[in-house]
Parts: sequence; C-alpha cells; structure tokens
Amino acid sequence: MTRTNPTLTTGAPSIDGSAAVHSAAPGGLVKSVVELDRVVIRLAGDSGDGMQLTGNRFTSETASFGNDLSTLPNFPAEIRAPTGTLPGVSSFQLHFADHDIMTPGDAPDVLVAMNPAALKANLADLPGGGLLIVDSDEFTPRNLAKVGYATNPLEDGSLEGWQTVSVPLTGMTLDALKDSGLGKKEAERSKNMFTLGLLSWMYHRPTEGTIRFLERTFRRKPEIAAANIAAFRAGYNYGETTEAFAVSYEVKPAPMAPGRYRNISGNQALALGLVAAGQRAKLPMFLGAYPITPASDILHELSKHKSFNVRTFQAEDEIAGIASAIGASFGGALGVTTTSGPGVSLKSEAMALAVMTELPLVIVDVQRGGPSTGLPTKTEQSDLLQAMFGRNGEAPIPVIAPRSPGDCFDAAMEACRIALTYRTPVILLSDGYLANGAEPWAIPAVDELPDLTQAVQFATEPNGENGEFLPYLRDEKTLARPWAVPGTAGLQHRIGGLEKADRTGNISYDPANHDFMTRTRQAKVDGIAADLPPTEVDDPDGDARVAVIGWGSTYGPVGAACRRIRRSGRSVAQIHLRHINPMPADLGDILRRYDRVVCPEMNLGQLAMLLRAKYLIDIESHTQVRGLPFRAAELAAVLQDAIDSTHGAPLSVDATGGAE
Repeated sequence: MTRTNPTLTTGAPSIDGSAAVHSAAPGGLVKSVVELDRVVIRLAGDSGDGMQLTGNRFTSETASFGNDLSTLPNFPAEIRAPTGTLPGVSSFQLHFADHDIMTPGDAPDVLVAMNPAALKANLADLPGGGLLIVDSDEFTPRNLAKVGYATNPLEDGSLEGWQTVSVPLTGMTLDALKDSGLGKKEAERSKNMFTLGLLSWMYHRPTEGTIRFLERTFRRKPEIAAANIAAFRAGYNYGETTEAFAVSYEVKPAPMAPGRYRNISGNQALALGLVAAGQRAKLPMFLGAYPITPASDILHELSKHKSFNVRTFQAEDEIAGIASAIGASFGGALGVTTTSGPGVSLKSEAMALAVMTELPLVIVDVQRGGPSTGLPTKTEQSDLLQAMFGRNGEAPIPVIAPRSPGDCFDAAMEACRIALTYRTPVILLSDGYLANGAEPWAIPAVDELPDLTQAVQFATEPNGENGEFLPYLRDEKTLARPWAVPGTAGLQHRIGGLEKADRTGNISYDPANHDFMTRTRQAKVDGIAADLPPTEVDDPDGDARVAVIGWGSTYGPVGAACRRIRRSGRSVAQIHLRHINPMPADLGDILRRYDRVVCPEMNLGQLAMLLRAKYLIDIESHTQVRGLPFRAAELAAVLQDAIDSTHGAPLSVDATGGAE
C-alpha cells in the first residue's frame, strides 16, 4: 500500500513521492486522491457496534465496484459479551485490490478502533506508520480502566508510531441525528453507518447500494432507516469537508474474465451448490440440521429456496437431523445434513448406519476450534481424522474439502456427485474461515454445470435371475448397490444397521460374508480415485525441489506465500488436495519427485500423518491452532528455510506483501 499522512498540508503528495490527483471539495478545500494497488482495512469495536454489518456493506460495495477481495470476520462466541471488554471485541478485515489476491491480508494498513478495547486488541497487528482512526468519544476514564489503560493513549504519546486520527464519531453521529426523534441510545447505534460513510468517501466506494440496503432492511421501521441513512451521509460529507483527511484513495477495478459476478460467502456458496446439485440430478433436496456455529447459515440460506424443491427441517438435535436426512435418501431424495465438529461426534453412529445401508448422503462439517465447545466462532482444520476414522468398525467415507469461499459451490456439487454415483455418505469439510469469508464469484451458466442425472438411476424392476430383487447386487464399475424407492412394486427389501448378506441383503452373521462386505465397502470408496482428475501441481518453472501441500482453506495463504517465494527468484511447487479420501491415484508419484514436502495445517499435523502413513514419505509438518488463518509472510519464511537448506545460498524473501 502507498502510505500518505492525512495530517500533511492540504494537497501534498504522498510521502513516497507518488503522484497525487487534486480535486476541490465543497467549500474550496483541495483534496488529494492517491491511487493504490491494494489495501487492507480492519474495523474493530464492541460486539454491539455493528462491525460485521459495516464490514459486509463495505465489502458488497467493493465487490460491485469490481475489485478483487477477500474478507476475515472475527467475532466473539457470546451473543453479547461484556461491553467495552477485550473478550467482547469484534473485528472485520477486508483486503481489496486491482489484481488477483488470495488472502484477507496478513496485517491491516488501516485500523478503525471504535473503543479502547478494540485498540488494545488490534494495535499490535497494525504495522508502524499505518493509519489509525479512533472514536475519541469512547476513550473515557471508565472505558480505559476496563481494559487496563492507566493513561489515555490518545494523549500520552504512545501512538506516535502510527498515523493517528482521532474523530468524535459518537458525538458527530448524535449531532447528525439530533432532529431524528430517536433517543440518545438509539441514535448512537448508527455510528457504524457514520463510519461506513467516512470510509466510503476515503476509498471512493459506491453509496447507492448501501442506501437501498438500509431502506429494504428497515422498511417496517422507516425512522430507523432514515436515521441510518442520515448518519451514513453525514460520515461521507465529513470526509469530504474535514481537514483531518486531506487525502482519499482509489483502488481501480481488477481485471476479471467476462461474466456476471456476485459477492458470496462460503456458506452461501455451499448452500447454492447443494441447490444446484438437486436441480442437476432432478431430485428433491432435503436438509435435516440442528443449528450450530458456524454452519447455521447454510440452513438459513437453503430455507429460502423452496421453489427449487428444497425442504429444510430444523431438528431437535444433531441425531434427529442426520436420521431424517438418511430417511429422505431412503425415500429417493438427495439427503444432506450440516453441522460442525461437536455435531459430527453426535452423528457418528448414524453416519455408520448410512455406510451400512449404502445410501447417498452429504454430511457438511464446517470446522471450528475444539475440542468440546472450544472456539465456536473461530476457524480450525482439526476434524480431518474424525472425518476419516470417527466411527465404529470399518466405516469408510469419502472426504472432500473446498479451498475458497466461492469453491464451496463446486465442492458441494462434487460431494453430491460422489454420493449419488457411489451410493455412499460423503463428508464435506469446510471451516469457519471459508464459511464466513467472502470473495467475488463468477455465477456459472446452468448448462455448464455437471449433469448428475446419470448418477441417480433408480431401480425400477427386479434384478435377480428368478425375478427377485437383490438390493446388494452391485454395479461392476462403481460397486454401488441399486437405489430402490420405497413403494416400488417388486422391490421389497430389508434395510438397517445389521450386516447384510451379499446380493440378497438378508441379515448375515457369517464371518466370511462380513469380511467380504467390509472389503467391498472399502473397495467402493477406494475406487473413486480412478474417477478423479489428475492432480494439479503449480510449479511455473518446473524445477522446484521443495513442494508445499495443503488442503481446505490453507490454499490462499499457501498460494500467497508461494508468490512471495517466486518473486525472490526461488522455485517452489504448490499441491492442493480437494479429495482427501480417497487421495488421487497419482499423488504418491508426485510427492516423490521433490526433495522436501512441507504441509501447513490448522491442526497438529493430521494430513501430514495420513500422507506419511500412506506414502512412507517424510512430510514436514507446520501447524498452528490459533483460531485464525495462516499469514502468508509466516509461511513464506517456513518455505524459505526449507529451500535454503535444500539449495544453500539463501535469498531474502519479500515480506512486505505485494500481490497475494
């Protein structure tokens, strides 16, 4: 980011000497407009200050403007944590650029702190010289004492290392709404809109969409809509007329392939992928779910799409949610259940039932920090081994993972394809970072989506030589058993969790049959590997000796780290897994091509353990479980060390960011 000191003489160029365009604001005040290629903004305040709403609105306008973007919402688990305390701080980070980016940014260029708690919780992440905007009205002795400030940091000189602008946001919001008829407490709630207006001016964001949003959201309370719009416009006008901000910034739209785009979160994309899969399979889709953070938004989104033959059932508990979905699959629907790690624990017995009955089912696990209740609103990748092995007996289930918010759409469709084709439950491992994060998404044409009708193939008549129905007579290629809808004449058969006899499906305690059926169920899942595309390896120069392998949401930070390494003149290969069980058939040969393989994960090394066991390769694990995604600079340093120890003659890596 090109940095400019907002307290410089009006009209001055940026401090690095880059040219600034001057424009006259109302009243004759000359403002400078500085072009940036990228910027990272973090909004932080009390959990009741509306930081998530403010960030989402700024993101929506940024997406409509045409920038590439990535977001990182970060909020407490409590519905309302104690006001003004560190546990109650909520933040929203947005990285937007005029080029392709992969992460929400390692650190903010701009920090907006709505109170002392927000300042104390986030200041360490703001690099020296960064722009700090604070609501000076909230720095009262009482609020300072709540977070342990002995003196006011706005007055004691402790913020001299940053470009600090104190703005009485609360007071100016109250002034703007003095004729609104609202009480003081109600009026103060609009200060997030004043802040959004100020930022919209600073970064030349469109305003019409936000005004329409407020009118629509508060259409039944027009006085609240009017107050928020007035505060929003007051913030915009303040930026335009005040001498506190002599500079505004412009980030041009990013080049994108032609098409229609929308801003989308991972949970929204995943829900739409499930809807699309049902439509492309020409099946009704049924969701049985119990609300749990951070998966609940999928239930909320799917409940809006009844017109696409989607039925949603908010069950009384996790077990009822998955049991109802299994029942829907038995009845000929595309059954889905959504949850997070604690819910997977509760669903495990029913998941094994779906394995035994060999019915198509999609189990969505939006992972969060654990164990137990853990960190409900924070991200983690710690459910991989649970997804692989967390059931009694030999109960293999395919596991796939999306890599970005938009990719959740494609991953959901792929999970449905595998479930329908192979008559098996499938686990889709998303996580909190993907679920709540957002990015621009190119809306696909319906006729370009996979045709899933060939995967359905309901049984319509008896298949035995003597006119009987054999529910476990398998397809020679996929090993899938017939899918017989209840009530179809002549297709009566037993269903349940007891071991089935081969072909007939009768209850069987025969040791040889149990061995055969166990191996057959495993072979069915293993056989999916032959149906997967070749593994993509990102190695532009083709001469890398070090590879980095990841899965899920590590894709963005790992990719950004690889960009930094390559800018330094070194080569590194990136491998990313979507299919984790089974793994691609060519993966072992690919990994053996490299001298060293590094595996970053937001757990304690679960994929690395699987890779070591399967391929007998010394995978180097790099892990964190902080409830936050990796930082690209951290991963670049890890990869740099691996490359240096392999090649010798170290080169420095650009740690300042750039295109990521």
